[in-house]
Amino acid sequence: MAIYRLERTQLIPAPAEQVWAFIASPIKLREITPPYMRFEIITGSLPENMYAGMLICYYVRPLLGIKLKWVTEITQAKGPDYFVDVQHRGPFRSWHHQHLFRAMAGGVEMTDTVHYQPPLGILGRLANGLFLKKQLHDLFEYRRVKIEERFGRF
Repeated sequence: MAIYRLERTQLIPAPAEQVWAFIASPIKLREITPPYMRFEIITGSLPENMYAGMLICYYVRPLLGIKLKWVTEITQAKGPDYFVDVQHRGPFRSWHHQHLFRAMAGGVEMTDTVHYQPPLGILGRLANGLFLKKQLHDLFEYRRVKIEERFGRF
């Protein structure tokens, strides 16, 4: 089974605490998710910041408007340095997403590293080559633009 890796780094001209407050807020996920996915959090009351052990349940429509339930757990969190989310249930066979924040002169370097496995074995590998990989790149590009709109360009 193939495991794929996607990594994106973005320089953000804002203090680490401000970036953390935005990125580590589960409520803000909708703002940085493309509208076509019709992202909908279904977990009840959510805290301002993520914490280790937190479960977040939501619906997404990543392909052809098909509604899928996605459940992720924040397995590690140390603000404002990093957090990790993993999929318990959702569109992937596996999903591990590490968010790293490194303070630097004039702002923060934010690095997202995702390791994922598509579902459906060989069909999933084919789907990854045909559209899934591009869709994930587009998702992170959307997030980059939204974060840039909020904090400015480095």
